[in-house]
Order: sequence, then C-alpha cells, then structure tokens
Amino acid sequence: MKRDYYEVLGVSRTCTDQELKSSYRKLAMQYHPDRNPGNKDAEEKFKEASEAYSVLSDENKRAQYDRFGHQAVGGAGFGGFDASSFQDLSEIFGDIFGFGDAFGTSSRRRTRAQRGADLRADITIELKDVIFGKTTEIPVRKSEACDSCRGTGVANGKQPVACTACGGRGQIRYQQGFFSVARTCGTCGGTGQVITDPCKGCRGEGRIVREHRMKIEVPPGVEDGTRIRYQGEGEAGVFGGPAGDLYVVLAVKDDAFYLREGNDLHCMVSISFPQAALGTEVTVPTFEGDYKLKIPPGVQSGQQVPIRNKGIPVLRGRGRGDLIVHVEVQIPKKLSARQRELLEELSSITEVDEKHDKRSFFDRIKAKLQ
Repeated sequence: MKRDYYEVLGVSRTCTDQELKSSYRKLAMQYHPDRNPGNKDAEEKFKEASEAYSVLSDENKRAQYDRFGHQAVGGAGFGGFDASSFQDLSEIFGDIFGFGDAFGTSSRRRTRAQRGADLRADITIELKDVIFGKTTEIPVRKSEACDSCRGTGVANGKQPVACTACGGRGQIRYQQGFFSVARTCGTCGGTGQVITDPCKGCRGEGRIVREHRMKIEVPPGVEDGTRIRYQGEGEAGVFGGPAGDLYVVLAVKDDAFYLREGNDLHCMVSISFPQAALGTEVTVPTFEGDYKLKIPPGVQSGQQVPIRNKGIPVLRGRGRGDLIVHVEVQIPKKLSARQRELLEELSSITEVDEKHDKRSFFDRIKAKLQ
C-alpha cells in the first residue's frame, strides 16, 4: 500500500508551499539516480517523493487528496508520477547545478505571485456540541489583498520595472570551473522586476491586515483534535497569488458526568445494596432529557447496563454509539441499630456461592489486565 504523501515528504498537513518544496528538494537531492547509480532503493524513493510532490504541490490535487486520499489522485502520470513535476524539478535543481538548460527553462523567471500562508484557529467546544453539532463565529485576523492596488503593490497607474541587478532575468550566473551556476537574484527575488513606485495604501506589500468574524460549522461526531479546513480563508497571496487555507482545530472539554470512548459514552450511577439485590429503576440524565433505566435484580457492582443509541453520532455517517451505564453498589459505612439487626438476620439465612464469587473475581481481574 502507498504511504501517506505527507509522511513520504516528512511534512505536516498544514505545511506551506515553501516547506513542501524545501522538503522535496532535500529528498530529491539525496535519492536522485545520478547520485545513486545502480541503487534501486534510492530510485524507488526518488519516484515516491516525486509522486508525492507532484500531487501536493498542485492546489486542486492536494485538496482532493486531503479529502479522499490516494483514490482521488490515482493514475496521475506513469506509476502515479505526474510528468509535469519535471518543471518544478528544474526549478529546484537549477539554482544549485545550473540544470535549467537541460529542462528548457533556463530563461524562465519566477512569478512575483506567491500563495499565502495557512492559518490556524483553535476553538473549545462542549460535549453536547459533539452530539448536536454547533455553529459559531470566531475572529480571524489575516492579510488581505490591498483594495488600492488590487494586490500588486504598485501605485495606481504605475508598473514594475526591470531589475538592474540581473537585467530582468531573475537569475545571476556565476562561472565555477566547467559549470555555470545560477543563483536567484537577491534584489528582485527571482522575479526580474522591482517596484519603484509602491502603493501608499499597503506600502508596496500588496496586502493589508484586517480582522473578520468567520462562521464555523462544527458537525456532530467530531473528536478532540479534529481539524476543519476552509480553503482560501488563510493569508492572501503575495502580489495577487492565491490565498492560503484556514485550519480550525477543535478541543473538546472534559465532561463532569460522561466519559467518551469512540462513539460510546460512559457514566456511573450509584445504588444501595437492597436495590442491587431486588432490582430498581434509576434516572440517568442524557443530552435529550432524563432516561428511566431498569436495573435487574442481582446486579453486581461494576456491572454495565447499555442504553442503545444514546452515545456519539457517527461523523458524517449514520447511527450513534451507546450510553454505557456502570452500576456502583454502595455499602454503608455506618449502620443504625435497626439496620444492623436486619442485616444480621439476612446474613444468617443467606448462603454465599463461593464458586460464583471466585469466578466473578477472576473475571474482573482479567478485564482490568486486557
């Protein structure tokens, strides 16, 4: 089975384009076939990393992969490898080895537009929000495209001019022995252009910072640590580039009465010894209201009594888990004279099933060890 693409590249799911490219660059340099002649393992790792990068570096493919996994991007190029990633490969290796000519991209300048950074927002919800879902609003402070220059960073009516340091090529070449090594121009950042008349509204940045109230939809069945992705709601791109994404991370508060385990909820109710022996009915609070639960006669302390379909809904699915009620039989620490008299009388006519007692004891021990 294919490994997770993020795991292959050693990055998190919220990584930026620059982090993605940097990680792929290191792996490609390490496992490139030219550096590992005859090494089949290195060749496979190079193909695996290139396949992962070809998917995650494409915004649309990455979005599909994040939602549906490998099935959504299967069949991209030979062996799952998209041949268009050679273009990115030439960019990655070009600055170090001067390979641009070999890939036919030596004269290509970098675009000034860059994807904006992803943002993260953390919100805390209650257990009831996990069951019913929740709609809330959160403040999001982020960079947005400047209205005055529409994200270009250039004053109205003006245009960027060619960089004099690199002659508008975006690269500066150096001769090192037999090799011609290209370096990204530090003046223009590889774009071949510089802004001489910056926009006054954003001081040439192309972006300004604003705070907005954003509506967040929490679906039923989420877990602690669940991340909800809002595409295009992150930082605005630089100089007209696409916006990043917003990741909302959920933290579920511990409940004083319920404990969650998967889609099931667990709680505890206490009953007296006579109630345990004779059976009783107890009121169990649920998020839909009180539930009358019948406790069978002879229930043992620690025994579980399930209430079907009163647990956590299945996330984006059907059905619910159960509410598991743990029965605790309370033994009084102090007795009145009448209580002692009745218990002594009961004790004199009650026999203990030693085999049942030992079996139940060992069952409890095994359950704790599992």
